[in-house]
Amino acid sequence: MSLEFLVATGIGAVTSTGIYLVLRGRTWPVVMGLCLLGYAVNFFIFAMGRLWQDAAPILSAIDRVADPLPQALVLTAIVIGFATTGFVIELALRNRHESGTDHVDGHEPGHSKPHVQGDGV
Repeated sequence: MSLEFLVATGIGAVTSTGIYLVLRGRTWPVVMGLCLLGYAVNFFIFAMGRLWQDAAPILSAIDRVADPLPQALVLTAIVIGFATTGFVIELALRNRHESGTDHVDGHEPGHSKPHVQGDGV
């Protein structure tokens, strides 16, 4: 079994778990699914950059040079993903406060009308 197969299988497992969680009916599994999808994409980008041993990270006279672009992209994606996750959690909490439920559609299955707290303003 090759290392490439193991990496591809791991990325596929994290991606499929993330998709399964995004398709759930509650907000917390959706948030966790979005996080897992972000991790899968980051790992995919990082794996595409290859891991080099004893290679300079910048251009020099050495023949083997590591590509720093995938590492920079993943580092930037981690920061942006963290901020986006915080924003989505805040939206989920606000939706829970406004609708009285944490269901993604805003109402529980089997109920005809969503429960709204307050005067609706």
